[in-house]
Amino acid sequence: MSTAPEAPAGGAGAPVSQPSKIFKNCWSCRLISGGGLVLAGAYVFMAARNVMRSGGPTSMGTVAQITFAASLAAWGVVVIADPIGKAQRKT
Repeated sequence: MSTAPEAPAGGAGAPVSQPSKIFKNCWSCRLISGGGLVLAGAYVFMAARNVMRSGGPTSMGTVAQITFAASLAAWGVVVIADPIGKAQRKT
């Protein structure tokens, strides 16, 4: 039988870090990262659109690229909106 060392009890001198709470409350962090994701989605979409505009055939790769662009933009909107931080748990 092995005995594992116990974790410290978290006395008065132990710092408590909450990095996830700081990130969720930082409006500018969410705006910059979400805006970057939306702009990345627009860039990927325009790259796929240029292929179609130049007369190239619409292939499965182009469709996948447009789908990826839409998911990047949606992810950016979710980061900006932060729906999890606003949700209330029902008890």
